Amino acid sequence: MNATSLRQDLHLHPGISGQEHYAHDLIVRELANCHPTQVITHVGGFGVVAIWGQERSHPTIAIRGDIDALPIGHRCGHDGHTAILLQLASLLDEQTIPSQRNVILIFQPEEETGFGAQKIIEAGILQQYNIHAIYALHNLPGYPLGTVVLNYRTFAAASTGVVYELTGRPTHASTPEKGINPGLAVAEIIQRFASLNSKPNALNDDFRQSTLICTQIGEEAFGTSAGDASVMFTLRAFTNQSMEHLLADAHSTVYQIADRYHLKVSYHLCEPFPATENNFECVEHIEQHCLCRTITEMSPFRWSEDFAHYLLHFRGAMFGIGAGEHHLELHHPQYEFPDALVAPAAEVFLRLIQAPLLR
Repeated sequence: MNATSLRQDLHLHPGISGQEHYAHDLIVRELANCHPTQVITHVGGFGVVAIWGQERSHPTIAIRGDIDALPIGHRCGHDGHTAILLQLASLLDEQTIPSQRNVILIFQPEEETGFGAQKIIEAGILQQYNIHAIYALHNLPGYPLGTVVLNYRTFAAASTGVVYELTGRPTHASTPEKGINPGLAVAEIIQRFASLNSKPNALNDDFRQSTLICTQIGEEAFGTSAGDASVMFTLRAFTNQSMEHLLADAHSTVYQIADRYHLKVSYHLCEPFPATENNFECVEHIEQHCLCRTITEMSPFRWSEDFAHYLLHFRGAMFGIGAGEHHLELHHPQYEFPDALVAPAAEVFLRLIQAPLLR
């Protein structure tokens, strides 16, 4: 099956995070025609790792592609990312891979929920090899088709959901003074969180953002004064250090307010993503060897990517590839990955594999 047909087949059979059965089996079947040294199946669930090379101590170039879909289908382009890696696999043989070098292709599940990269890492396969560099891409509507989009620092933001649970004491609605109602505390928390945000157009270390997602205070019982509440935010920052500081400030704000209103507090994080902090030399390597028109962005993308987990362990970089200036945005209900991107994107990865090694 050619790359276009593969991509379209995957598009018609989306598997959400943790349910990528169809993609897993298709990948394994197609890799059988590409003759890798080893194929490891069901890695971290429905992930697949394909390896070319015999000697684990040789420098190893790893390339990662995500394979899961959204609940509304393949509206983020992971079907295209999978097709790119399969096209790349078809190009790999003894002639295209430099001697004394390994290549690992990672077909990763569960990117959308942020769990997949960590599951691949915890499987321990990558740690058995001398990972010289790891690369990944994401298609980017709004940029000219095939343009390589670079950021020498952070490619995508750190983000996490945070849920604060406030516990007071309910009482009869006629005697609210006998209870502890968290309503005013919630209102103050919402106002104070606005002050956690950075100034508009802040770059890199200075960028911090809190977004109110949901609140719930008490229940629909008109005879009862509320005794508990929850308030949910999404927090974003452009570096992992900035995210640590933002979380600390957020927690401090909530606990100070709760203490003043005599409320108990607990919290938990939801879908935390580190910042995708690129290695400068790896980005420079992409720019030198991709042989495509490049655009360098000064500000990271505000969305998050779980490729960031790999960069906490190995040097590497994520880059973007333009899906067309007027292409529908990611996650749009009618979005579909442009098939014309598969071959050129695979060629970019192939050039990175063939390029001289970084120092």
